[in-house]
Amino acid sequence: MITHLSGNITELNPTNIVIDCNGIGYYLNISLNTFSKIDKDKKSAYTILTYLHVREDAHTLYGFCDQEERKIFLMLLSVSGIGASTAMMILSSLSSNEIRMAILKEDIVTLKSIKGIGMKSAQRIIIDLKDKINDLKLSQTDLVVNNDNIIRNEALSALETLGFSVKDINKVLDNILSENSEASVEQLIKMSLKRL
Repeated sequence: MITHLSGNITELNPTNIVIDCNGIGYYLNISLNTFSKIDKDKKSAYTILTYLHVREDAHTLYGFCDQEERKIFLMLLSVSGIGASTAMMILSSLSSNEIRMAILKEDIVTLKSIKGIGMKSAQRIIIDLKDKINDLKLSQTDLVVNNDNIIRNEALSALETLGFSVKDINKVLDNILSENSEASVEQLIKMSLKRL
């Protein structure tokens, strides 16, 4: 599966982008939240998290600004009756944190305010995701990044693969980077392992 793409953004629209990776242009559907986090003046050296949605009639790539947005997208897909287009509409209408709070507070009114979500869909989202989303720790770390943050993201990904929680990793990485902003990926991982 394609998990992220790094390259130059050659087309940028509120609902989609094209990212050029070594001469191959990938078309990604994005949310308005992701669109708002892309620097419109600097479209080079970006890393976008992705999810490849496979159906009988189409293979569609979706792009995300951070891991939390992608996780919420995947959670929404697990809800019966919520497809990829509806999940993107939800992510475009509310931030990751607003979605999380609406589900935790069982705020049907907020969920119903999203185009395409009725009473039954809102209730189903809350019932199916309340326990799952409670465990999801949302951070403010954007992964639509330029080269400055790629090192942090690689370290985070490596540590997550080793089984540490994203919440703990983010806290440790933030502390290390505040002390040593020039640390390499290897240094970040080694220092993090001593503190996790």
